[in-house]
Amino acid sequence: MSESGTTTSFHEFEQAGWRRAAASYHDGFGPVTSQVVEKLLDAARVGRGTRLLDVASGPGYTAAGAQARGAEPTGLDFAPEMVAIAKRLHPGIEFREGDAQSMPFDDGRFDAVTMCFLVGHLSQPERALSESARVLEKGGRLAFTWWQTPDRAIGFGIIREAIQKHGRTDVGLPEGPPFERYSDPAMCREGLSGAGFKDITVEPVTLLWRAASPEDMFDTYVRGSVRTGGVLRAQTPEELAAIRAAVVERVREFDRGNGVEIPMPCYVAAGTRG
Repeated sequence: MSESGTTTSFHEFEQAGWRRAAASYHDGFGPVTSQVVEKLLDAARVGRGTRLLDVASGPGYTAAGAQARGAEPTGLDFAPEMVAIAKRLHPGIEFREGDAQSMPFDDGRFDAVTMCFLVGHLSQPERALSESARVLEKGGRLAFTWWQTPDRAIGFGIIREAIQKHGRTDVGLPEGPPFERYSDPAMCREGLSGAGFKDITVEPVTLLWRAASPEDMFDTYVRGSVRTGGVLRAQTPEELAAIRAAVVERVREFDRGNGVEIPMPCYVAAGTRG
């Protein structure tokens, strides 16, 4: 598939969105996504001396975890604002700008590649998996994460239900691949196998999204996400207010007394380059 038409449009939409959302993502979603770092590194078999490429490195959580293990990480992200945050937080690690679907590295450069919550944001996820195989040496390991379905990753289910009931989903955003494609373990396996990986594993991991209040959680959707944030910002003021009220009411069911805590499980999928 060529990078053209709606594909290019979606790619540009995602890039612009992550440039805008970088700081809010770090504050809002970062405490959730960073919980999976050790499982992701284990799946990629990262240890002392491992040459790791962390793709969509964001604020640098996975790269920093790898460095703590004695690995030699390099971070890659297509949003310069994310790269700037990562460099500020982790000055001893190399972070650079680049596209997961066209990586600026030679063949066989790395021992391991990680992608933390990336594949569902790509216009061509299969291409990113193939690029990962290309930059890995033979026997190298790729590991990636993606969310489980919204009935399990409840934060997504809550916001989706509120938008469907009180707002509009067809708001003219660029069309991209299904957000939940890799919420299916079979699709994770198929994607890895199609890119030439073997010894494939897909494991469920429990994550918890914690926030001080339901209102904080809603604000994270608006400012710290791309597809969902784009849908929310396209609502009328009246629709947005109704969606917010519905989300806040639903999230209060998960109030633990010292803040809210919502299940957000994911899968960690991994394979070895043949």
